[in-house]
Amino acid sequence: MQLDKLVAYHKILGDPTRLRMLYILAEGECSGQQLAERLNLSQPTITHHASKLREGSLIKERRDKNTVYFSLNPYFIEAGAADTLKFILHDKGGSAEMETSAETIKQSVLRNFFAKDGRLKQIPAQLKKKLIVLEHLAGQLEQGRKYKEREINEFIKRYHDDFATLRRELIMQRFMYREDGIYELNPVEMWASWQTLK
Repeated sequence: MQLDKLVAYHKILGDPTRLRMLYILAEGECSGQQLAERLNLSQPTITHHASKLREGSLIKERRDKNTVYFSLNPYFIEAGAADTLKFILHDKGGSAEMETSAETIKQSVLRNFFAKDGRLKQIPAQLKKKLIVLEHLAGQLEQGRKYKEREINEFIKRYHDDFATLRRELIMQRFMYREDGIYELNPVEMWASWQTLK
């Protein structure tokens, strides 16, 4: 995980209300109303902090009619904590070595999964390889540009026919976000990191 990703992770956690929300959600799923009652806060305050936690993929949400339920997303909480430890405790020489090794792995995956014409041969099943492929695809899109769903579908079809799966993965792995049918790249520091996965 790059330094800016670590900083973003800690900025999201750097608020007492958000930490208390995570503490409560560690006990199990809660609605926004339940969180508001337990923390003695207004519903809009909970909504604001939940949106920050969701941006960092630290929580998940599901809707049931008019009620929104929140739950922890342990994978990204643990990944951020592990990356922080590695960054702080690792020596500089090891970090440089790690970056070189990561670049070698990335290039190997891209060679294996993309044909010479640039088409994706298949969507990788392994998460690490899938994230490398998604990072490569996201890197071809413009930061700050708003895309209609049709445009994203056409973009993905240039690489692979299963545009629905890849589009969904780009959202799930935080490379993009969708609002009212419009897609936009997230800041790079929010993208799911493959570098720490085995």
